[in-house]
Amino acid sequence: MLDTLESTLRRAATALPSSVSCWTARGVSERSEQLSVRHGVAEAPRRLHDEGVMLTVVDGGLGHAATADGSEDGLRAAFLQAHALARAGAGKTVFDPEAAPRPRDSGHYASRVEQPGRASSVADKLDLLVRVNAASRIDARIVDALTSLWSVETEQLFLGSEGARVEQRFAFLTPAIQVTACDAGVTQVRSSAGQYNGFCQQGGLEVLERAHFEADGPRVAREALELVRAPRCPSGRMDLVLMPDQMMLQIHESIGHPLELDRILGDERNFAGTSFVTLDMFGRYRYGSELLDVSFDPAREHEFAGFAFDDEGMPARREMLIERGILKRPLGGALSQARARAAGHELGAVATTRACSWNRAPIDRMSNLNVEAGDAPLAQIIGSIEHGVVMHTNCSWSIDDSRNKFQFGCEYGRMIRHGRLAEVVRNPNYRGVSATFWRSLAMVGDASTCEVMGTPFCGKGEPAQVIRVGHASPACKFTAVDVFGGTD
Repeated sequence: MLDTLESTLRRAATALPSSVSCWTARGVSERSEQLSVRHGVAEAPRRLHDEGVMLTVVDGGLGHAATADGSEDGLRAAFLQAHALARAGAGKTVFDPEAAPRPRDSGHYASRVEQPGRASSVADKLDLLVRVNAASRIDARIVDALTSLWSVETEQLFLGSEGARVEQRFAFLTPAIQVTACDAGVTQVRSSAGQYNGFCQQGGLEVLERAHFEADGPRVAREALELVRAPRCPSGRMDLVLMPDQMMLQIHESIGHPLELDRILGDERNFAGTSFVTLDMFGRYRYGSELLDVSFDPAREHEFAGFAFDDEGMPARREMLIERGILKRPLGGALSQARARAAGHELGAVATTRACSWNRAPIDRMSNLNVEAGDAPLAQIIGSIEHGVVMHTNCSWSIDDSRNKFQFGCEYGRMIRHGRLAEVVRNPNYRGVSATFWRSLAMVGDASTCEVMGTPFCGKGEPAQVIRVGHASPACKFTAVDVFGGTD
């Protein structure tokens, strides 16, 4: 459909009345493939092809309409529906859509792909999954083993009435290994990077090499067996080291969501909640210690949510959201910035409005949200701790509706005693308050401790949208954290 979309769209747009000051169109075509092997048995492959167009019209108000009918008649009808909605909202909005920035730039983006997934047959990919699955079943106490591979290819064309034309092509790959061990009534799950697919990157089958996918099954299984024999994590206030596969969740829940500008403006309060962050905090609020630097970086290589333009057609570039612990700017695109401006706050735009598909309007979202590396090797971080715990890989989370008070659980923990790694502990958990937790950041790992991770499953919005997010982070040390052991 995208091959012929541009000329068809421009013809269909002639049906709009001359009072329309701006229109945009975003066509999306997406193909996905999910393969999995469970305990040696290949499950049925799942494939999906989905495509359609989202149209936006400004005429006094702002209107959206989406269609899977890419014919001229189908697009014309959707344009007219979007226009009717725009006129219905004219004069009734909290800001003037006519005054919002309009996309005028053109450009392109393509994920860097070295080994296209289509170059390998389904049979070959299933053979790989079978081998990795077999390598993870190293002991009779491994009662379940799942290996999976999820690939997505997306093409997107964005057009605007004021000259914007953007082509973007994305390739996403999410490999995963998960095993369950059971011994003497204790059951534990260990995964390669999280039960919610924490290792996911843009690229082709070369992502498997970066994930060490073929060699990782035995390591995951060994750690699952360690956990079923391990004592529960002790409780108390102690130093905490979070590795990148848990830092990912910490960044996501207690920095990313609180900084979404539409949430701060109240959009999410009926569904996913508000934020403890307020409009007057930007430029002065101490979010964390002086070691905390957080960037929005859509150009980070391989990271899951990389792009050149957001879904409002605005060019994206790296921006610092938190610098030396001070809150600088929110995650808010052109429309949310216009709303904040109407409320008397000039906050600085970040091109990060995105939609999960062609049939959703874009909203403010996290994209590539990263904690910048520091200068401490991991050995130095561990060596600085008299009594503490290091935690790997998120397995549970709970956070209040203002994204402030939280409680997170991890798959795998190790105690730190007198500057050395000690025994493995199971069910390690910790709790805190976003508004103060980041101020306890005492050491930030160097580049050697960094990993580029993410999640395919960030939910938000009404109607609901589930999108891809990237998080890169080093290992980090926090002091005097409330740690506790969970139940089996």
